[in-house]
Parts: sequence; C-alpha cells; structure tokens
Amino acid sequence: MNSKRNYNVEIKDTNDHKYAYGFDFDVMHPYMIKSFEPFFNKGSLLELGSFKGDFTRRFLPYFDDVTCVEASDVAIEEAKKKLGDKVKFVNSLFEKATLPKRYDNIVLTHVLEHLNDPVLVLKRINDEWLAEGGKFFLACPNANAPSRQIAVKMGLISHNAAVTQAEAEHGHRCTYTLDTLERDAVAAGLKVVYRSGIFFKALANFQWDRLLQTDIISKEYLEGCYKLGQHYPDLCSSIFLMCERRE
Repeated sequence: MNSKRNYNVEIKDTNDHKYAYGFDFDVMHPYMIKSFEPFFNKGSLLELGSFKGDFTRRFLPYFDDVTCVEASDVAIEEAKKKLGDKVKFVNSLFEKATLPKRYDNIVLTHVLEHLNDPVLVLKRINDEWLAEGGKFFLACPNANAPSRQIAVKMGLISHNAAVTQAEAEHGHRCTYTLDTLERDAVAAGLKVVYRSGIFFKALANFQWDRLLQTDIISKEYLEGCYKLGQHYPDLCSSIFLMCERRE
C-alpha cells in the first residue's frame, strides 16, 4: 500500500464533488440492504470500509455481532458518535488488519475501487476472514451506468471506465464493470454465486440530490428503478456480486 495516501483527506468533499451524496444515503443504502438481505447468514458481520457509520447502522437490526475495519481514524470517530459500543471498530488498512476470527457475512461496498491491490484484499477475504458457508457481499460503482455513459457522450469523461480527477482525489484507482469485477473476484479464489445490479440510474448523483428535494420523484418511481435494475444490471448505479469461500 502506498504510504503517502492520506485516508482522512480522501474522505473530504472537494469543490466540485462530494465523497457521498444524499442519493447514496437515502436511495442506494436501502436498496443495497434490500439486495443483500435474502442472502444474509445468521451470525457475525464484518464490514470492510465503514466510512462514518451511516451504512453500518442499517445492519444493526440484522446482526448483534458487527465488526468494522476502516483506514480513516477521523471516520471512525464520527461512526463511534453515531453507533456507540454497538460495533467493534478496527482502525487499519485491509492489507495489514489482524482480525480475531472468521465471519459469517462480509460486506465490501464502494470500497474495492479505492484499493491499490484489490485482488490481494479479496484473497484475504477468501483465505482468512470468510467462514465456511459464509456470504461475501461485494458492490462497486458501475462504469456502464447510463449517467456515466451520458457524461462520456457529453465529453465530460473520456470513456466509461475512466477515473475522473474528482474520483482520484477521493482515492479511486479504477472503475469496475461486471466482467472486470468478477475477474478480480475469481482471481482471488472466490466463488461467484450471484451477480446483479442495484438501481437503474440515468442521472448523476448531484442531479438526484436536487430531484429528491422535490415531489417529482415518488417512492413508487424509486421502486420501479430498483426493479428495472434487476432486468438490466449493466445499466445500474452499482454492480453486485454475492460470493462464497473457495478452498
């Protein structure tokens, strides 16, 4: 891991780009849980990359044993204010983390694209942290989301899988598609059991944030976008793999 990276700086908003939008918290987080929930195992949960605990909080109704590994100590302090002693936090890089056991469920959402060596971390998940019969939930932003393809046609981005300057400032190292995400999961030894997309998305996050403050978007419309994403995973905001451990 590049020792020059400052994870406390990477999580800060920039002049033209937020690290996380209202669309992420209010739309994507609930629909990620809805996508993951049918596969949940009883038992423990390990969340790799908890940011400030907003997504972590959504797991508490399902799991009593929750551990989070997060590289930013600033983010952990914010998460502790929200979650108290309901969650065990480990302030470490994934590459260096020492964890006490294997976990029945592991979640890595919108984090893999930040890693310098994603296959190395996925391999640790398969070899060291995922319990026998455990479920691994892997989700990343989708390079082929219509909102991104429109940006390419507008000349704002050079190609679908480009890493923009704003994304690079937030620590992105790549932008995944379904095939490249599965490539890295398989290279790490994981068994891909299920693949899908989460939420059909034709607008940018900042556009969604503005719309969500109006009465233009209804709950029924959001549900329609979620269901449409099941038919067209390659046109979703996020792509999703559910994996199991392979010996």
